[in-house]
Amino acid sequence: MTLRNTRPGTIQNHGGFSLIEVLIALVIMSVGMLGIAGLYVEGMNAGRTSIFRHHAVTLAGDAADRIRANPRAGNAYAGDPGDNDCVLGTVNCDPEQMAANDIDLWKIQAQEMLPEGDVTVTFNDDVFPPTYTIVVSWQEAGEDTPPSYTIAIPVVIPELDI
Repeated sequence: MTLRNTRPGTIQNHGGFSLIEVLIALVIMSVGMLGIAGLYVEGMNAGRTSIFRHHAVTLAGDAADRIRANPRAGNAYAGDPGDNDCVLGTVNCDPEQMAANDIDLWKIQAQEMLPEGDVTVTFNDDVFPPTYTIVVSWQEAGEDTPPSYTIAIPVVIPELDI
């Protein structure tokens, strides 16, 4: 057995990490990982919101197209929904019945595509050309006021040649 003779007051460098250095590195890395996890959650929320907004824009576009295809319905688009079986062609619907059928389809699509989704249409014939305002709204988790998408479309009503 050999003993090393060291002088008192001298420090020997062993070339390793101390426990405190390892703990500090672990805390710094933990804070970084928590930041990454927070960003991941925010990214997921933004993705969900983006999907809902996409569905709202698509639904509003569909409503605008159907209103343009049935311009004589007027105020009927601001009325109540009704499943009149106009789409399958088994019933010859007038413009008001077609508008009620369209509203029924929009409400069903809004409920299927958006959480607590709803579509409302208002008609303003005090301006020229008459304007429809389509509002698609839904409930978003963590939001106090429900988000919505609004589009206003002017529709020229063609004259009837009788």
